[in-house]
Amino acid sequence: MNKKILSALTISFAGLVLVGCGAKHKSSSSNSNTKGTVALITDDNGVDDHSFQQSAWTGFLAYGKEHNLKRGRGGYQYFQSNSAADFDPNITQAVNAGYKTVFGIGYMLTDAIKDAAKKNPKTNFVIVDDVITGVKNAASATFKSNESSYLAGIAAAYTTKTNTVGFIGGAKGTVISAFEAGYLKGVKDGAKQLGKKITVLDQYVGNFTSTDKAKSIAQSMYAKNADIIYQAAGGAGNGVFQEAKVLNQAQPANKKVWVIGVDIDQSSQGKYTAKGGEKSNFTLTSVLKEVGTAVKDIANDAYQGKFPGGKHLVFDLKNKGVSLTKGYLSDKAWNAAEKARQEIIDGKITVPTTVK
Repeated sequence: MNKKILSALTISFAGLVLVGCGAKHKSSSSNSNTKGTVALITDDNGVDDHSFQQSAWTGFLAYGKEHNLKRGRGGYQYFQSNSAADFDPNITQAVNAGYKTVFGIGYMLTDAIKDAAKKNPKTNFVIVDDVITGVKNAASATFKSNESSYLAGIAAAYTTKTNTVGFIGGAKGTVISAFEAGYLKGVKDGAKQLGKKITVLDQYVGNFTSTDKAKSIAQSMYAKNADIIYQAAGGAGNGVFQEAKVLNQAQPANKKVWVIGVDIDQSSQGKYTAKGGEKSNFTLTSVLKEVGTAVKDIANDAYQGKFPGGKHLVFDLKNKGVSLTKGYLSDKAWNAAEKARQEIIDGKITVPTTVK
């Protein structure tokens, strides 16, 4: 090779190395100027789960738009976890990339977020769906999903024609137990108001990812005459929608089975074409958990230098942190749910958080 060409290539390569090192150094040194940057660490469902994680990411997108931030370093980003083994590496990557506020979405990330907060006192951390105590740079956000699930139970009681309804949970634990307890109590109280006897079929998937298992459970429940299933199973809950769609496509629209959605408005997943060609929808209603609003609010607090470190923020019916969509509820069912909502806010109804 010509010596002049070789020399030029050597100088060019060296320049690239220096540019690379300089960029890395610049990113590390600019952390103090990135107060508005936020990172989202997912569980193993990801931001397209049509549920909890997607709601959080929607909040990030709204936050980014509001502050004219771009996705990536210097703005906002999510880090996908495929298993619990990815939690620590993803959090470390987010911290090293200079994100000022790091959100762990889901109680499974609690330990990882708590440990990272202790190791990185200059970074803000947030755990959603659990509580971290005694750490000044960690905030906690939880939701009274038992309250909104109670409304779903009332709605189911007023809607069922077979007097058999179902509940499918993801993994057993404090969070999903609250969904289950609220729903069961709502169905019970709704049945009492109507003078009915309603059977509730109740089963867990065991995780938040096995759509096939959730589909199989739904198939069994519908076969046992359930005409409404409330699913609180994260990504696995997509299997419940799949089974309902298969059944509903094979029969007229007036004989459909229903699904109650969770976390976000899941009416888009209930769209189908019934036997005979009629367009219809089988998402009866959705229990909303305003994760997107919560993360956006906390991110905004951090942006303004008011990060609620060490605090536990609770979102309920009263502050509109949880709610129920009208969906395809009859006026009678909706009015009963609205009455119950106000009675919960007024303290006339106390909704349990655990199944007795």
